[in-house]
Amino acid sequence: MSERSLNYAHPVPIETVRRRRAAPLAPDDRRAALIEATIPLLRTHGLAVTTRQIAEAAGVAEGTIFRVFPDKASLVRAAVEAALDPSDDEQRLLAIGLDTPLEERIEAAVRIGHERLSGVFELIAKVGFDHTPPPRTTRLHHVRIIAASQRLFEPDRDRLRVDPAEAARLLNALIIAGSHPRIMDGRPLTPGAITSLLLDGVRRC
Repeated sequence: MSERSLNYAHPVPIETVRRRRAAPLAPDDRRAALIEATIPLLRTHGLAVTTRQIAEAAGVAEGTIFRVFPDKASLVRAAVEAALDPSDDEQRLLAIGLDTPLEERIEAAVRIGHERLSGVFELIAKVGFDHTPPPRTTRLHHVRIIAASQRLFEPDRDRLRVDPAEAARLLNALIIAGSHPRIMDGRPLTPGAITSLLLDGVRRC
């Protein structure tokens, strides 16, 4: 066998090997990836989820978790806080155009809230309220969502019996109650039903 046929006859330069390796994630990106992988696992397994399952879902070694978080409990808290953070909903609400009819604006807002709350209720049912943010943080979340929703009523304020801020508060309350499976006996209200209930009520005119 000639030397040329041997694997080590033409070794790949070490610089090339290094370039082929995936660049390591920055600490913030690694933290975000672990949190993102943990949220759906918590919805499935609750607090029984293992760090091994989380590591496999995130595509990292199990030891990587403990270079970012001191323990599993810290990761769970961070994941629950991220799942309950309203920032994405807030931006989606702010992106709803004000040139569409009021009914369409409100139904779009209800869909956004329903999608998020369905996951939130599922998560809390698995991990319990002990792992949710403190009441003050939850109130701030509500305030942000109501403020983002209020603008949807502004173009039609002359058609409302209440001011836009109150209309947004009522909308938020209806979305929370109407989306909760236990409150609604396993039959959550549809976005259209919540929109109609808010704007038209249940009494025949």
